[in-house]
Amino acid sequence: MSLLDELVDQEARLVFRAFDNEVALELGAFLLDAARARALPVTVSVRRGAQRLFHAALPGTSADNDEWIDRKSRVVDRYGQSSFRVGESFRAAGKDFDRDSRLDPDRYAAHGGVFPVLVAGVGMVGTVGVSGLPQAEDHAFVVERLEEFLATR
Repeated sequence: MSLLDELVDQEARLVFRAFDNEVALELGAFLLDAARARALPVTVSVRRGAQRLFHAALPGTSADNDEWIDRKSRVVDRYGQSSFRVGESFRAAGKDFDRDSRLDPDRYAAHGGVFPVLVAGVGMVGTVGVSGLPQAEDHAFVVERLEEFLATR
């Protein structure tokens, strides 16, 4: 299975039955607790639409991580796919996102770490993401935590 196929599969599997402010807060705390336990220098964000419902920054992060979250979230909002999948789609097509998307790279970043919040029968309603690790690790952490979180629902 190619990386792109794996990323597509993740989005097909990681779907919520419902998503509201309480679920967002629980999800954010779930990611934050795991990041703390591993002493990861990450910023965690959960949004519904344009509203940031959860945001936390652990030691070792800076305001730059907030900007990365925002830039990656804009990519997810625009494409409806994980920021890592969008970047990989461009790479697989022999293209460069920063050049070929024709989007301002100061506002959009197709780097791993932000995942769409998908609700069954509804579609994308928000984003969940982290910033602070190399992009593949940011993405893997979010996917791992989503898998565990959704297994309990």
